[in-house]
Amino acid sequence: MSTATDPAPAVVAERASDRIAAATAIARQVPPDDPYVLYERGDDVFLAAGTAAELVLTADGLTVTSDAGTRHEPLGDRPLDQVAAALAALGDARWQAFGWASFELSHLLHGVPLPEGTGTLLHLLLPRHRAHLHPGGTEIDTADPGVAGAWRAALLGAPAGRPDPTPGRTATVDESAGADAYTRSVAEAVAEIGRDRFRKVILSRTVPVTDAIDLPSTYRFGRAHNTPARSFLLRLGGLEAAGFSPETVVEVAADGTFSTQPLAGTRARSGEPGHDAALSDELLSDPKEIYEHAVSVQIAQDEVTAVSDPADVVVEEFMRVVERGSVQHLASRVRGRLRPGATGWDALARLFPAVTASGLPKAPACAAISRHEGPRGLYSGAVLTVDHTGALDAALVLRAVYRGGGRTWLRAGAGIVGASTPERELEETREKLRSVSRFLVGEESP
Repeated sequence: MSTATDPAPAVVAERASDRIAAATAIARQVPPDDPYVLYERGDDVFLAAGTAAELVLTADGLTVTSDAGTRHEPLGDRPLDQVAAALAALGDARWQAFGWASFELSHLLHGVPLPEGTGTLLHLLLPRHRAHLHPGGTEIDTADPGVAGAWRAALLGAPAGRPDPTPGRTATVDESAGADAYTRSVAEAVAEIGRDRFRKVILSRTVPVTDAIDLPSTYRFGRAHNTPARSFLLRLGGLEAAGFSPETVVEVAADGTFSTQPLAGTRARSGEPGHDAALSDELLSDPKEIYEHAVSVQIAQDEVTAVSDPADVVVEEFMRVVERGSVQHLASRVRGRLRPGATGWDALARLFPAVTASGLPKAPACAAISRHEGPRGLYSGAVLTVDHTGALDAALVLRAVYRGGGRTWLRAGAGIVGASTPERELEETREKLRSVSRFLVGEESP
């Protein structure tokens, strides 16, 4: 990304919905063959586009492409350290990278064989152009006056108000697709737990989307009806996605403090306060859901401790109920401080994949997921940003719509423990799918 700052006027965006609308409008200005990543983190919304450099990690090694050319290095014992070193060598004094990690990166990190068909494990972009939207305004960073002008015009012309689609453009999906196969997998996993193969595993199912979807419109419409920890819209590495992440894998600040936010235990949300309050009370008293959450927090605490001074590790907001779109979850936060010599990449390596999207112990759970599902790709991986200060922010990829390889799909899972029943876990996947499936916006007719 250029270090030059475009003298664009500040465009005040007081409300989060205004920033989302403005960033989505900018994303529509990105040429079809160019990558981009839109990432919402609290009050900050980033739109990164164009390629100054990119890093692609696969089972064969790390490939780095920049204006200087392309180079490839074999995979070492610490692949994320290789990525960190490459970013530091490529970036300017104030670089910020954006990208995604597939679930199968976890296999590499935990010594589990990669499932057949595994593709890219990590894809990071150092952009040529970046917009940072925040409550005080918008900063555009680009050396290209044409891009600056187009983005400025998009900001000024961004729609305001509630983003409802044109009547007739809302797409529908069959939320029961693959139900029989899924319930069989759940029953098999419960039996494996009974044989002490693992204590918990998250199994998922894929639901195809047959209509042509307008992803930016879907993102804006869905974001207005979800309350995510993070949200994203991206086109990078042959994959497109829009999603509303319920939790973060890890949040690392420049001063070395970091946290993770495990969510486990689920009930539906109807939008009717009395009914939802009753479901919340039920969630807080259900032994199966409490056990599922408690063991997830235990593992998260152990992982944070592995890269932190144990005296700095604390659990906050234990088992509070948070609303995430069409569902509500039990949530906790585990905090620590990086020990001397450790980095945000070390924290990510310990905490990835999220225990709430894999299982425990992680290695046998990931192996079981491979047996039942094959490669997941971006689902239950992460969309992330990392910068020159050492700050790293990784959102768990759930509640998303995906497009690539000529198809579009949704995916949802549920945590399987010894007390699970296939019918209830199937219903939980339907509840989670509705965080996205109700907001799919079809493309305009020609």
